[in-house]
Amino acid sequence: MKKKKIIDSEIEKGDFASGGEVSSKLKSLLRKLGVNNTDIRRTSIITYELEMNLIIHSEGGRLKAYIDTEQISIVSDDKGPGIEDIDRAFEAGYSTATDDIRELGFGAGMGLNNVKRFSDDLEVESELGEYTKLKAIINIEK
Repeated sequence: MKKKKIIDSEIEKGDFASGGEVSSKLKSLLRKLGVNNTDIRRTSIITYELEMNLIIHSEGGRLKAYIDTEQISIVSDDKGPGIEDIDRAFEAGYSTATDDIRELGFGAGMGLNNVKRFSDDLEVESELGEYTKLKAIINIEK
């Protein structure tokens, strides 16, 4: 099977009410496609973290998911401030979230750390003041 796009969603800055909808939708689609529970769980965690990062840290963007017989790809592409220190952004506990965001229960600094931990491969591209693009790969267990 060639790579097929199964999710393509616009995510708006600050839209906490919709946070998690894309990861839930993707989870349901993966179940229907017969993907195993372990890979569904990993994909759901990655998708949720990227979705919330778009809501919290960017000016909005797109979240896309692709699947073929070998892997699932999750792509987050945003407009926004970019990541100043990519290595530091992946450290557990490091966050640039504001106090307002922390009061809502977000911004613990585990988002990108979780994305990296549950991905088999991760590509990050960021330009300060312009954008951030992340591509997380999950190899499907047979």
